[in-house]
Amino acid sequence: MSKRPIYKIADEISAKWPKPYFGAEPYLRAMRYVSAPEDRFGHDNGRTLAIYFLANAQSFRGNDARRLKAELKSVCDIK
Repeated sequence: MSKRPIYKIADEISAKWPKPYFGAEPYLRAMRYVSAPEDRFGHDNGRTLAIYFLANAQSFRGNDARRLKAELKSVCDIK
């Protein structure tokens, strides 16, 4: 099974978390413009955006949150 692009994961996160924490929001928006961890958005790559998003997404909780965070970590090879 191939991995989904980062922007697809970001779209689903936005649908499941309609009012994200203000610290996570800019990274979530930026992730909508990258497909792969090595793609660039400004000075950051997709992997860096995912790391910063995850660091600010502690208040995104529940089954969907766990699944989507795990998928994002898998796509970006984050331990």
